[in-house]
Amino acid sequence: MQAVDNYIKKLMTSKPNEPLWNIEQIRQGKKPHWNYIDGCMMNSLISLYEVTGDKKYLDFVKNYVDYYVAEDGSILGYDKEKYSTDDVAESRVLFDLYKYFKEEKYKKAIDLSYSQILTHPRTKEGSFWHKLIYPNQVWLDGLYMMQVFYMRYETEFNGYKNYADIKKQYQNVRNLMFNPKKGLHYHGYDSSRESFWCDKETGLSKNFWLRATGWHMVSLVDVLGYMDEQIYEDYAYYKTLFKEAIDGILKYLDKDSNMFYQVIDKGNKEGNYLETSGSAMVAYAILKGVRLRVLPDRYQKIGLAIFDGICNKYLTIKEDGDLNLGGICLVAGLGPENNRRRDGTFAYYISEPVVENDAKGVGPFIMAYTEVIRVRK
Repeated sequence: MQAVDNYIKKLMTSKPNEPLWNIEQIRQGKKPHWNYIDGCMMNSLISLYEVTGDKKYLDFVKNYVDYYVAEDGSILGYDKEKYSTDDVAESRVLFDLYKYFKEEKYKKAIDLSYSQILTHPRTKEGSFWHKLIYPNQVWLDGLYMMQVFYMRYETEFNGYKNYADIKKQYQNVRNLMFNPKKGLHYHGYDSSRESFWCDKETGLSKNFWLRATGWHMVSLVDVLGYMDEQIYEDYAYYKTLFKEAIDGILKYLDKDSNMFYQVIDKGNKEGNYLETSGSAMVAYAILKGVRLRVLPDRYQKIGLAIFDGICNKYLTIKEDGDLNLGGICLVAGLGPENNRRRDGTFAYYISEPVVENDAKGVGPFIMAYTEVIRVRK
């Protein structure tokens, strides 16, 4: 556990415009902007503050976010008319900063992000497009990026008025993207059937990508954590979806490592590898699910074993004592049209770079760690 604490301490030497954990931003030379990758880190550190009571985590998040959020609630590098679900994800942390510091700029920034939801384009079934550049497409990733923020806003500021809309979008994913024989959800769905990567009859992508599946599970357990349990039928529905998703993926747990493969159901195929970010998401989702009493207690030892498996496989200590978390898929997606390499095939998913210390893996790892702390206290 001390090794993990030291690792987090190293990452917290980051500056708002030079995040050590945003490997994509570093490699592509992008300017600092509001993004889900930083959001993963901010939300994980808020969770760490809540479980430890150590104010250094909260202060770090405030200092980081204040670089981006102005007094009038505007957000550096955020443009709602890009209609990207990804860009709403970091706004989740604003609820916590508003709760702890009561500064109006955070509420204004929350409302700005919510205004995107009100006009965000939708598929014919009523689901949010993943992004404007991905028309008519639903990705599992987007449920974490948008729906968790949406649920929290409805619960805390809008009197549950749009609970039915959120539920409908999860129903769409279950009805359109779930393979009952495999027990898994496909990464993407195109309601127009026009994308080069989709099946022209079903609109579905070809494979089950671990991190997308992880985002879906985390979204469900976080939605359960933020919604009002008194809305009993909705709460029961999310519980059913969540347990079905957890039971589905556990069939593919690698017994030797207690981790999951990048392409979930093809663990024995050459080139596939045990992947950190998605495995950490499953560990977090299971452990939080047990804590929320939406999974039976017997699942707890499975979640703990997955977390330990990640530490054993990919948390390494170099000769100089430096810690690093490896086995993280840098990025994966479907399209757009001018990037046909991203075609959803097995060969594509295993071709993306595998890196150390990117927040898409580090954030979920810390989230899982906070749940481990709760258990081991």
